Amino acid sequence: MAKSDLIGGSIWEEYSNKVAALMDNPKHRGEITEEEANAQNLKLIVADFGAESCGDAVRLYWAVDSETDIIKDAKFKSFGCGTAIASSDTMAELCIGKTVDEAVKITNLDVEFAMRDTPDIPSIPPQKMHCSVMAYDVIKAAAAQYKGIDAASFEDEIIVCECARVSLGTIKEVIRLNDLKTIEDITRYTKAGAFCKSCIKPGGHEAREYYLTDILKEVRSEMEYEKLAGASCGDYETPSFKDMSVIQKFKEIDKILDEQIRPMLVMDGGNMEIIDVKDEGENTDIYIRYLGACSGCASGATGTLFAIESILQEKLSPNIRVLPI
Repeated sequence: MAKSDLIGGSIWEEYSNKVAALMDNPKHRGEITEEEANAQNLKLIVADFGAESCGDAVRLYWAVDSETDIIKDAKFKSFGCGTAIASSDTMAELCIGKTVDEAVKITNLDVEFAMRDTPDIPSIPPQKMHCSVMAYDVIKAAAAQYKGIDAASFEDEIIVCECARVSLGTIKEVIRLNDLKTIEDITRYTKAGAFCKSCIKPGGHEAREYYLTDILKEVRSEMEYEKLAGASCGDYETPSFKDMSVIQKFKEIDKILDEQIRPMLVMDGGNMEIIDVKDEGENTDIYIRYLGACSGCASGATGTLFAIESILQEKLSPNIRVLPI
């Protein structure tokens, strides 16, 4: 499809040819099933992330070799615009062949840069920057799931400065909270880099996995991206469930399931997933599939179904209907 067929005027010229091609023909869109992963003796990881400000969301699938930690395959489902599709596809491509620890180093900037036609020209216009900044968060969620740790504390597991025992998460947070601009600022606030100095930049007496110079550059760049994203999205207020987009409803439903329903199912050896969410007049129909011990269980059409529907109706909307398939 030609650029002129999609978006007229100069705005479309701000998209790279790579982005335009991936919008229509993503190479890694789809899903990896448990059966497919098991057939190759790989571990399946499924992680989600959504951008509250604009409703985009992405689900990332990894098939990982547990012996080597190498990601053998990656696919995605993207709920959002063409830019979100293109960036999610690029993210999946960058993950394949890397170890989980290597994949965690993939940033939103890496994804944007990989979509460029030429190194010095951005791949997308500033007003669409928010659609390409979900990569790091969903990769971090997938890696945390694989390692069996909390995604929120994942970066605290990575120590950048061994001398002062300062973690990656702490350094990034301090840079953001205090708007730090120099390595000296980071050292003054955290003591990182104050001693042997190996963590400041490559070339010290000990090679490091992360360096303060790279972390500062990355975080400052992401802060600028987020500023552009915020400017393009404007102020955001969470709408009522009735007024939400289907994507937003999906995310709210999944959140309630994670908090109040899935733990009960998992205790009995089962689980469930959302297959689709459809608005039918005044009603919102949620199509679900039972997994594990819940699949084929008689209560899935009676007591369990009633409990799921009742909780969702109480928390979100009385017009919700849950339909197992």
